[in-house]
Amino acid sequence: MDLPYRTKAQRAAFLSLLVFMCSTVEAQEGGQLHGNFSTDLQYYRQDSAIGAVVPPQQLGANAWANIIYTYKNFEAGGRFESYEPRLAGYPAGVPYVGSGVGYRYVKFTVSDLEVTAGNFFEQFGQGMVFRAYEERYLGVDNAMDGIRLKYKPYQGVYLKTVIGQQRFGFDNGAVKGVGIVRGIDAEVSLSELLDTSWTSTNNLIIGGSFVSKYQEDRDPLLELPENVGAWAARLNYITPKWNLYTEYAYKINDPNSKNGFIYKPGQAMLVSGTYSVRGFGASFGAHSFDNMFYQSDRSSPTPFDLNINFLPPLTKQHTYNLPATLYPYATQPNGEVSGQGEVFYKWKKGSKLGGKYGTKIAVNYSVAYALDTVQLGIVDDTTQRLGYTSKLFVPGDQIYFQDLNVELRKRVSTNWELALTYLNIVYDIDVIQGKPGKPLVYADIFVLEGLHNFNDKVSLRFELQHLGTRQDQGNWATALAEFTFSPHWFIAVMDQFNYVTLDDTFLQDGKTEVKPDRIHYPITSLGYIRGGTRFQMNYGRQRAGIFCVGGVCRTVPASNGVSLSVTTTF
Repeated sequence: MDLPYRTKAQRAAFLSLLVFMCSTVEAQEGGQLHGNFSTDLQYYRQDSAIGAVVPPQQLGANAWANIIYTYKNFEAGGRFESYEPRLAGYPAGVPYVGSGVGYRYVKFTVSDLEVTAGNFFEQFGQGMVFRAYEERYLGVDNAMDGIRLKYKPYQGVYLKTVIGQQRFGFDNGAVKGVGIVRGIDAEVSLSELLDTSWTSTNNLIIGGSFVSKYQEDRDPLLELPENVGAWAARLNYITPKWNLYTEYAYKINDPNSKNGFIYKPGQAMLVSGTYSVRGFGASFGAHSFDNMFYQSDRSSPTPFDLNINFLPPLTKQHTYNLPATLYPYATQPNGEVSGQGEVFYKWKKGSKLGGKYGTKIAVNYSVAYALDTVQLGIVDDTTQRLGYTSKLFVPGDQIYFQDLNVELRKRVSTNWELALTYLNIVYDIDVIQGKPGKPLVYADIFVLEGLHNFNDKVSLRFELQHLGTRQDQGNWATALAEFTFSPHWFIAVMDQFNYVTLDDTFLQDGKTEVKPDRIHYPITSLGYIRGGTRFQMNYGRQRAGIFCVGGVCRTVPASNGVSLSVTTTF
């Protein structure tokens, strides 16, 4: 692997650049320097009851500092990162080690041409063939290191091109992957291009992308393609009430460790739409993904490393603790058929159901199935290398995930607002969380949320949650109370209780009768906010579970101890 920023000379050169940028802020009229800092520290304690193990160093710390300098059409910036050592379970992919520069770039604009040299994030369309992005708290970062050009040759016409290598990990500086990624994207906005009266309230956006990765073939047994291309085409139609979007992507055969080194092409398609008027909204979506793992290293060690593309999920991203951390859905790139629909309605103030303050209801349903596939070949048959046959939007019999949820939200007085939510979930924990032999989980979740404003500065928000299931870990209950003393202080207390069952025994995995371990996971938080700075301290237990953002998840180990989070901007 290439380690581009690890030498003392390179780090010194970067620090010299920052000093130079700072010294020019006052010297050059109009120059601005801004940035942000974030750190998360945790002191670990042994807790055998929840399986929390103290790492070799009892104190873990993740920290980032960004500095950005802008002057007229010029911008330069960088990020210093430190993992001394990293927090347990972080990141989602390969481990991070040490301290150093993890991101640096310069960018300037000349007429309608924008040039970026160094690190950058970018996305083509919905990202199905290319998305360089980060989710900091998941530890997902596949930033490009190379060159990006953006050009607007004509009003309503936008071109992008990128070339470089992806960030693979961090070892006293950013580590790059072995593959090279190249891509081009074009988009035309008819409303801007034609500038006619009929497009003043309606717009059709047409786009297309092509991406190619290069990696040398060193396999002694297989003849692997060194250049793997993927293309996508998209349409987006927009009116004051409607937004309709569709995108199709195709990837040539890409044998890799995630698909068993088969020579089958991949393809993906998604369609979505939203409709909204005052007091009413509806959305729908469907997608089908088939063999769409696309990584710049065909032997990438984990599914989180060196991903060239991103496959957006079609499930509701819950914020309540139990559904968000126990049974969240992670997109299955090798194959899934998924659909989602949601309807929102608000009864007007003064109506029978709306009452004095109005009433809101939202109903959401999402489902994901495996693809219907037919395996090819037999053992030792060369056609077996073609993998299988399948068709887009033809689901198989295996259900991965189902979520039906209904939310009713109402202000009952000037000081009180309540929300009641019900969720019914079907969850293939074997596939989604990699727990072989575990049965499907069927769960019912109820959530009562309340907000009471004592006055303009003091408020109380509470949550009462219950999850009932006969599979996996059994029943859970969660209680949360959060006091806010504006504008500076807040304090929160939460307890998760895995009481499993009210009976004396529990049928583990539907097979073995066991005596349930009933465990509490209490945690207390204290926070202080002043301007752009926020401090938060937590003490208590964190259960082992899953943490997800946008359909990408990582496993969080059980822990017990004190944590401190500090963020600030300038």
